[in-house]
Amino acid sequence: VKRLPKLLSLNEVGRLLQAPERLWKDDEKKKKSAKDKAWGQYACRRDAAMLELLYSTGMRISELAGLMDDHIDFLSGVVKVRGKGKKERLCPFGRPAYRALRSALEQRDILWAGMGKKGRPPGLLLNHRGGRLTTRSMERIMKKYLAYAGLNPDMSPHALRHSFATHMLDAGADLRSVQEL
Repeated sequence: VKRLPKLLSLNEVGRLLQAPERLWKDDEKKKKSAKDKAWGQYACRRDAAMLELLYSTGMRISELAGLMDDHIDFLSGVVKVRGKGKKERLCPFGRPAYRALRSALEQRDILWAGMGKKGRPPGLLLNHRGGRLTTRSMERIMKKYLAYAGLNPDMSPHALRHSFATHMLDAGADLRSVQEL
């Protein structure tokens, strides 16, 4: 017997996508140093961009972990994703993901320069040490926000992929298009 995949309702997705900003505002008062505040602001924006991109594009978490700046075409609102079997596909993303990603990248570049680093960052989303954010870290981050938003913390980032597909179909997209995405 095959079970239906776990997914979030539109309302639950909304609560999850708002969680980074809400948590950052709650935590901001506790931050003492300018360095902690700068990191907290970047982490908030990075996490918002991560969740927005996962939901807006339906990409896998491993695909997001592998993204570089030049994979994103802001003009077209499209991300070039390398999926399973090294197959490439183009994933459109919406305005909320666009805004979240732009904001995260601006803050990342400020933080990168503040760390005294030269050249381009090693990935789209960075960890505390300036390295690329791993899939495991993304899972932990998402679980933190699920719990904060009062949602089932057993949901995985893959649940956002299923939610994306289901919400697209509910909105009238044809099955073949959703499968391609």
